[in-house]
Amino acid sequence: MSAQTDDRLQTEYAFVLPRGLVDDSGRVHRNGVMRLATAKDEIMPLRDQRVRDNEAYLTVLLLARVVVRLGELDSIHAGIIERLFATDLAFLQDLYRRVNSEGHTHAAVTCPSCGADFEVDVAGDRPGEF
Repeated sequence: MSAQTDDRLQTEYAFVLPRGLVDDSGRVHRNGVMRLATAKDEIMPLRDQRVRDNEAYLTVLLLARVVVRLGELDSIHAGIIERLFATDLAFLQDLYRRVNSEGHTHAAVTCPSCGADFEVDVAGDRPGEF
């Protein structure tokens, strides 16, 4: 009898934004979930006139499709992504690249003080960690 392997594919990744989205009531939304992108997710925004007018807008539409939860917000759409601080947008772009290209949220780092190599979870889904 062989050992059973776990063949399940992780399709959703929890994250914590560095700053968070401040809603109209002043509440900060930092905890969220991003799902893996599909081919359709990457193709559909290319048809949008906003992307044709400004290629940088592709990032906004793509993230609006794959971020499935952010705090207690009812829905995620381009307007929500547009309101993110630049730090949080860059964080989500990096997370998107990691989960869709590399298949994980871990990064190899070196401690600048002692020189030790270790791995961190850049999604920061545990309180107090990044």
